[in-house]
Amino acid sequence: MGEPQRMQIGELAERTGLSHRTIRHYDDVGILRPAERTDGGYRVYTDADEARLLLIRRMKPLGYSLEQMKALLDVVEALAIDPADAATRAHLDRIRVEAVARRDTLANQLAAADEFVARLTIG
Repeated sequence: MGEPQRMQIGELAERTGLSHRTIRHYDDVGILRPAERTDGGYRVYTDADEARLLLIRRMKPLGYSLEQMKALLDVVEALAIDPADAATRAHLDRIRVEAVARRDTLANQLAAADEFVARLTIG
C-alpha cells in the first residue's frame, strides 16, 4: 500500500464540493483536523481526511449538530480501531436507527414539497 495522498485545502474543497470556509470552520470546531500543517501554516489533508469530510457532508442534510457529528465520527473511529467492540457497535446501531428516522422525515418533507409544486404547475 502506498503513502496516503496529501492535498491542500483547495484540492480537498474541489474533491468534496465544499468551500474552503466550510472546511476551515470544521477545523475550528474540531470535527476535521488536517493531517498536518506545513512550515508556512498551510493545512495538509489526506485521503482519510477526505473520507471523514465526505461523511460529515452526508450528515448535514439529516440535521445533525456539530456535536452530534463529532460523536458519530468518534464512534466510526473507535470501530476502525476495534471492529469487534460490542458496545461501540451497539452505539453505531442506535445511530443508524436514528439516521433512518431522520431520512424518513426528509423523504416525507420532499413528498409534501413535490405535491405542493405539482399543485402550482396545474392549469
